[in-house]
Amino acid sequence: MEQPRIHVLGTGLWCLRRLAMILLAAGLASCAPANRDDLIKEVLKADPEFSTVLEKHRELSSRIETAKRELELKRGTIERSIAQLRKDLSAAAASTNTKTSEIKSRMGSDIQRLTMALSMSSDELRAKRIQRASLGRSIAQLRKALNNKDAAWTPEERARQQAQLDEMLKDTARLDGEMIGLKQHVRLLKIKLLLIKL
Repeated sequence: MEQPRIHVLGTGLWCLRRLAMILLAAGLASCAPANRDDLIKEVLKADPEFSTVLEKHRELSSRIETAKRELELKRGTIERSIAQLRKDLSAAAASTNTKTSEIKSRMGSDIQRLTMALSMSSDELRAKRIQRASLGRSIAQLRKALNNKDAAWTPEERARQQAQLDEMLKDTARLDGEMIGLKQHVRLLKIKLLLIKL
């Protein structure tokens, strides 16, 4: 029972070698491609049992071609879908930008009002700081003059200068209080603008 199996195996190997030699010879002998049908007939004539291998090859080749065709179909479908999705995304982005601009415009009047108030309050605070700095310099000069023992002032003149200094100090305290209020107001306006920013 074992001898026929060895004989079949030896025959198969011989046929494979012969097929390889035929293909090589055909490729070297001529630039034209070998006729596959003729090669198959020649091999099957030498080894009829090789038909099962060829049938398996045909089946697997067919499956490969089918898989490749399915891939190409899927590729085409996906590429068309991607192109359509890109168009849809562009349209959605344009629509969203339009809606966003429209929504933002509804807050425009409030933002403009608060921005104007902030600008005016900031200018007012700046002016009061300048006024406060000037008043501080005047107070320093008047104090220096009042502390000068060599100044030839009469008691009435000294009393008048002191009264002026006291009045200037009152103005300083008033300006300091106003600036504190303005600083708080400016900060509040900035917070309001921040909170309604879109």
